[in-house]
Amino acid sequence: MALVMKGTSRQSLAMSRALMESTLASMNGEQASALSADLFLVTRTLDSSKSLLRALTDPSREAQGKAGVAQSLFGAQIGAGAAKLLEELVKTRWSRSSDLSNAAEQLAVEAEAAAANADGTLDALEEELFQFGRVVAANPELRAAFAARNAGTSEQKDELVRSLLAGKVVPSSLRLILQLVMHPRGRHIEGGLSEFAEAAADRRNRMIAHVKSAIELTSAQQERLSTALTAELGRPMRVNVEVDKSVVGGLSIRFADELIDGTTVSRLAEASRRLAG
Repeated sequence: MALVMKGTSRQSLAMSRALMESTLASMNGEQASALSADLFLVTRTLDSSKSLLRALTDPSREAQGKAGVAQSLFGAQIGAGAAKLLEELVKTRWSRSSDLSNAAEQLAVEAEAAAANADGTLDALEEELFQFGRVVAANPELRAAFAARNAGTSEQKDELVRSLLAGKVVPSSLRLILQLVMHPRGRHIEGGLSEFAEAAADRRNRMIAHVKSAIELTSAQQERLSTALTAELGRPMRVNVEVDKSVVGGLSIRFADELIDGTTVSRLAEASRRLAG
């Protein structure tokens, strides 16, 4: 599920995203990827200290003072673009302390998506994140390897990801998958991949529709479905289709927090509820 924020946090994220867009406008793909790496560093640092997170989101503290704390903490560890974004992030208000670190991660993923867009590989990035999530979900041993927390597993996870994907996916996909595997932030890897794919789609105001169908859809059918959803929702839609025999017939379409369920199973269940009533 994509990042959802409410109230003050939603406004703060929007302002920070607008600043990042202006920053990215003058960057090439390599610079955008470096910005992403800096923002991921910020996210990890914030996650490592609840007291720091509270200090940087305390509404009673002066905004400039919080910016000074952030500057003294990160100093030359991050570039000018990331430092400017971090200053904006800590000066604004957040409904919950955790929203600050979540916003930093969201912007980090979007910056990497911008790097992919500059390289002409954004479509590949979205598709590869989705497909790797399916691979992990279907392979319990792989999921267990990524979830392991024993000493020395960080290097092993890095080597495992690179052995599986190096040279087989676009660079932005490899960087984001490595980031998620090494720092899952309490998520299952497939759930995190889904969130990253949604964030990448948001980079150019797109949404990903996750479709379940009893049969494989042809390319033409997928294109017609994408066109219909785009017309209905007023924004470009990308369609990822999963064959699921349990739906029996029709389609189940989920995007963002919405569900369009036209499956036979769903219609039978609804008919049963009406008869019971």
